[in-house]
Amino acid sequence: MKIKLLLFSCFLMAASSMVLAQEGPPKDWHLKDASSGYPGINLENTYSQLLKGRQSQTVIVAVIDSGVDAEHEDLNGVMWVNQDEKAGNGIDDDKNGYIDDIHGWNFIGGKNGNIHHDALEISRLAAHYAKKFDGKDVNSLSKKEKKQYDKYQAIKKKIEEKKAEVMQQSMSVTMINQSIETLKGFMGDEEITMQKLKDIDTDKQEVQQAATMISAVLNQAGISFKELASEIGQATEYFDSQVKYYYNPDYDPRDIVGDNYADSNQRIYGNNDVKGPDANHGTHVAGIIAAMRGNDTGMDGIANNVKIMSVRCVPDGDERDKDVANAIRYAVDNGASVINMSFGKSYVWDKKVVDKAVRYAMKKDVLLVHAAGNDGKDNDTTNNFPNDRFLKAGWFKPKMAKNWIEVGAVNWKGGGQMAAGFSNYGKKNVDVFAPGTAIYSTVVDDQYDSYPGTSMASPMVAGVAALLRSYFPTLTAVQVKEIIESSSDKS
Repeated sequence: MKIKLLLFSCFLMAASSMVLAQEGPPKDWHLKDASSGYPGINLENTYSQLLKGRQSQTVIVAVIDSGVDAEHEDLNGVMWVNQDEKAGNGIDDDKNGYIDDIHGWNFIGGKNGNIHHDALEISRLAAHYAKKFDGKDVNSLSKKEKKQYDKYQAIKKKIEEKKAEVMQQSMSVTMINQSIETLKGFMGDEEITMQKLKDIDTDKQEVQQAATMISAVLNQAGISFKELASEIGQATEYFDSQVKYYYNPDYDPRDIVGDNYADSNQRIYGNNDVKGPDANHGTHVAGIIAAMRGNDTGMDGIANNVKIMSVRCVPDGDERDKDVANAIRYAVDNGASVINMSFGKSYVWDKKVVDKAVRYAMKKDVLLVHAAGNDGKDNDTTNNFPNDRFLKAGWFKPKMAKNWIEVGAVNWKGGGQMAAGFSNYGKKNVDVFAPGTAIYSTVVDDQYDSYPGTSMASPMVAGVAALLRSYFPTLTAVQVKEIIESSSDKS
């Protein structure tokens, strides 16, 4: 799911629960060293000292995400180009099964368009079990079926709880939005500032109440009226999506893709639209890794000799295991040596097919970098998929993927609050933490924005991994992981 929207869960549940904002960090804080006062990755010293005089070779990094804006001014020069494919001729020139895959592939699109929204996996599971159990006599179920039925009941209860929670959050957003509209109607085209809110002189009670509420919100959130209006507009769409799509077992847009969804081993489907209908998240991730350095435009990415391959399989909702597996395989087969995966979910449909793809990447010496999640939970005791723990292992098969790095998020303020409050954690199942709050990077249509999330921390690590593989090409994926872990600050 899109991580930008975790902002709303941080301060839009109710005006009274908002966190007092502090002055933000510089836009490039995540690249700085500890002497700057920010817990960055020490990138400039790396280039000026450790890598000085060394030659690099081009490394392909696959961004498995919501899509990437390949025409962005800060990314168009670093996009991977499939040299064996001729653009726009409608022919599979390289015979890899994917027609006109110039910058990558889209596994959640079809002949007639792209999936934008999808349900969460918990809702898809509810729909699956509903077909199996609704209207059936519970007493007639086998022991195995009874176990599944109990899971179904637990899932239905969870969905109803989440819907109630969303409705409560939506009410808070609606109240703020109504106050914003009231003030706009009262003040017309006049720019609304904190001072003007204080100076409002009217007998209209609804305007007085609106001014009081919005003043409190602006003061606590540390943003302008214009910024608040924008955030609230996005929040309204977000909560609307949760009800319409996320927690709606009846919503299923898969017909758009046109594949045989029941066949997890099906490989060839989708289209070549690597941007899709909402590529802000994936474009932001790509910029962190490899936005063109030193071009005096926007911002600098981490790695200076990288090509970004866009593999789209993440909708506004939960990604599907079949698509994730195929995205990993596509990236591996087309030369990626690092794959960034800034997505995750709490329920799984077909872990086996994803495990097979992860094993394939491990066999091909490809490093997988994955975001730990933004629920503030312990990944040692709660589910977060996909992950590096194989469902089936044996004496001849490893239990864990050694080519996998799980990444949590670091707060820009550092000190005693090093880990971001929203970040998942885990002594066993989270390998390293990286900058993940107030990260400034590319978004669609030549724009830039700051996002929080482990989705931003993961490409920090992917960028560093790409840098290592570029300047030290003999390093294996496992060695790169070991270097990143061993060189991290343990304090």
